[in-house]
Amino acid sequence: MAMTGRDRVPSTVNTEPNPDLENLLTLARDTSRRSRASLAAVLGDLFVDGERTLTERERALMTEILHKLVRDMEWRVRARLADRLASAPQAPPELVRELARDDAEIAAPVLLHSPLLRDADLIAVVQHRTRQHQLAVAQRADVSERVSDALVETGDADVIVTLLRNPQARISEATTAYLAEQAKRVDKLQEPLIAREELTPELARRLYWYVSAALRQRILARHPIPAAALDDALETVVGELAEARDTADAGPTSSAWVLADRIAESRGIDVALLLKTLRAGEMPLFEALFGRFTGLRPPRLQYALYNGDGRMLAVIARAMDIARTDFVPLYLLTRYDGHARQETAGNNLWGVLRLFDAVPGSAARTLLDRWRRDPAYIDAIEQIEEAQGGAPRHADDV
Repeated sequence: MAMTGRDRVPSTVNTEPNPDLENLLTLARDTSRRSRASLAAVLGDLFVDGERTLTERERALMTEILHKLVRDMEWRVRARLADRLASAPQAPPELVRELARDDAEIAAPVLLHSPLLRDADLIAVVQHRTRQHQLAVAQRADVSERVSDALVETGDADVIVTLLRNPQARISEATTAYLAEQAKRVDKLQEPLIAREELTPELARRLYWYVSAALRQRILARHPIPAAALDDALETVVGELAEARDTADAGPTSSAWVLADRIAESRGIDVALLLKTLRAGEMPLFEALFGRFTGLRPPRLQYALYNGDGRMLAVIARAMDIARTDFVPLYLLTRYDGHARQETAGNNLWGVLRLFDAVPGSAARTLLDRWRRDPAYIDAIEQIEEAQGGAPRHADDV
């Protein structure tokens, strides 16, 4: 049977009756606790109900009622309202912002979930509300770099750790670098920071070394373990960790170092070859050969060869059992500046030779073993020793 015009109902029309605004106003005038709770529940449901379409007048009226009464509502009612509006994209933004500034227990669901809070709103909460508010913001799924900066600026380690453990939080490169420095004195930052994708390979490597150096000090203080053996073990572990992040230090890969590797494998490297290459002026190849010969890596390799007054080079020569007659040309040729020998080289020679003659081979080998280690590891050890009140022995001290 065909439907008459009176029977037809367009599918787009909401047949549910809109709330009786007069009844809502009557309920709003009732200041009893029960009426307040009922009013909050009804209005909260209306904002959350996606099937009910509100007119602009109805929305404005309900927003005004809630905004005026929210401060007069008891704690439990405000908490229920915040929970209802936390994930509602159609909730009144001003009301959401007010709930975000409420007591931490009330504000938490809004701070955690509301899509209506902008960066400026969240930063204001971080700067002017409590630690519990900050912790809630740090756990949001959409923490921007600006909000992360504000959270880090609180200086609260627990807030920062919470932020670092939030994989959805975005943290700027500058802030990550700052936190890597702070992690040297705040142990609880180290583990969550290492897991962050924002940590650059270089920062990750420095942090690995610092954590290892701190562990080294604790182990040496409690157990009679030779320091060199412990350093070997820690360096191996850090190398594996760095490789897991695709940041392993595979050493220099220039053509000179590749050629030095081939020479080392085919015929070996000796002092005669080093001096021959040095006299020929093939400095990149000489550096690579000397690095493979001694186990030193840039930039300490270049420092040992060219910087200072040659004392470090003298210790390395003693450690490698280089004869005195071979050390003299090695010293003088590495003092060359590209145009003429440094005037001070000849004057310093006798003092450097006195050191060469005096330093025991065993002591020289101990120092060379230390210099062979990753510079970041040595720097970390020295920083920790200095912080503990000791007198750190710098890598170039002999």
